[in-house]
Amino acid sequence: MSLTDLLVMLAYLAAMPVVALVLAGRQSSPQSYLEGHGDLPWWALCLSLVATETSTLTVISVPGIAYGSGMVFVGLALGYLLGRSIVAWLFLPLYQQGQMLSAYDWLGQRFGAPMQRLASATFLITRLLAEAVRLFAGMLPLATMLAAMHWHLPQPVVLGAIMLLTLLYTVCGGLRAVVWSDSLQFCLYLSGAAACVGLLWHAAPTGTWHTLQQAGRLHLFAHHASLLNNPFTPLAAIGGGALLSVASHGTDQLMVQRVLAARSLRDARLALMGSAVGVAILFALLSLTGVLLWVHNGGRTLEQAGFSAPDAIFPAYIVYGLPPGLRGLMLAGILAATMGSLSATLSAMTAASVGDFAPLCARATRALRCTPLGFARLVTLAWAMALVGCAGLFAHGSQSAIMLGLSIAACGYGPMLGTFVAGMAIPRTTARTLAPAFAMSVPLMVWTMLTLRPYGQALAFPWLIVLGMVALFGLAGLFHIMHLMFCTLRARNRKPLP
Repeated sequence: MSLTDLLVMLAYLAAMPVVALVLAGRQSSPQSYLEGHGDLPWWALCLSLVATETSTLTVISVPGIAYGSGMVFVGLALGYLLGRSIVAWLFLPLYQQGQMLSAYDWLGQRFGAPMQRLASATFLITRLLAEAVRLFAGMLPLATMLAAMHWHLPQPVVLGAIMLLTLLYTVCGGLRAVVWSDSLQFCLYLSGAAACVGLLWHAAPTGTWHTLQQAGRLHLFAHHASLLNNPFTPLAAIGGGALLSVASHGTDQLMVQRVLAARSLRDARLALMGSAVGVAILFALLSLTGVLLWVHNGGRTLEQAGFSAPDAIFPAYIVYGLPPGLRGLMLAGILAATMGSLSATLSAMTAASVGDFAPLCARATRALRCTPLGFARLVTLAWAMALVGCAGLFAHGSQSAIMLGLSIAACGYGPMLGTFVAGMAIPRTTARTLAPAFAMSVPLMVWTMLTLRPYGQALAFPWLIVLGMVALFGLAGLFHIMHLMFCTLRARNRKPLP
């Protein structure tokens, strides 16, 4: 690691929060802190959406998966495009009906406050765990860099440093600072991925494209893989990717918070559909990086190339394969992407906590004798400490981080999406049957993720979403039948008045 790399990293990490705070302006209320005044341009929200859903987890994992499986993430992006189209025309109008702090305000209007709080609590728990995976994954390239410089810092110190840098602009600038910093970070690591593709292609031997075609590394889908275990078969990628996109961008506060900050429904739709194009471009560049690294290593498997996990391939290339200066900028981009996904999560979790648990937060604000804005910032700090604590849970996993993160999120996505669909499509649905079904289906999906192993391998995350919806509707139907039976028995046993 050269002095140039270190100076580039420090310069970027020092400048990025300052630029984000200047663009964000002053925050004077909880609404401006969590909603961004509702005047952010659609293109900034678009870039922020892509940066939030991809982040470091994507940057380090997609090349590793492409190393062994080819361009399959580009096929998954086709499903994302389909899913976003559904969200843009069916879900976004729901969020433009009034002032909303979170995606679950609509559930409160439709089913009442208990259902809103139950859905919000599920989001907070699953997002806490999924983001903890992102935080640990973002630490991997930084740990590789520090080891190359013979700096052996404990993991808690590294995690704490990342979180403190993130809190610097998140607590001060609110959602506006998050959106602008996300936009800057996405542009940086998109440019870095393009530079890696250019360097690897320049160093590749003649006939590389033909070699990749012959080896099947340019296929968009896994055609001969197990349908239940592999998320990249045509059905799982397009159908499952569409379901994932509908659930994440239609019901997950992490993504919905961005469209809630748009100036109009038109801007929200432009931001959402533009993000589908942005994520496809990023997936294509990162996947090309992975397949070109396969060529760079002579077509060897992960084990033959000396890697114990797919997520170690790209960080090793960044540290040992890139020229000075570009290496420092790419490492800064990966670290900043970690900070970007963290800041987005902290802002979304704070908005859900303050908006969906308003009575509890009002009592806490009075008890602490602070302003509503000060309390919102305290909530952000509390979630930051919880994320650092949970990140250590995933320090010893060998599974690809992006697959683990998607599986954790999918446990809540299925029941959540089923709840929204029931509220929109079935007018007679009530919280009496839906709330207990939701409360039971989420832990059922967690149990399924941990125990179900078709053909000895983990179930692909798109099927967790499908099973979650099936479980919700099945349990809701069961509770509805039980309620009808109870009402019938009560009516029969009621004695007539004398």
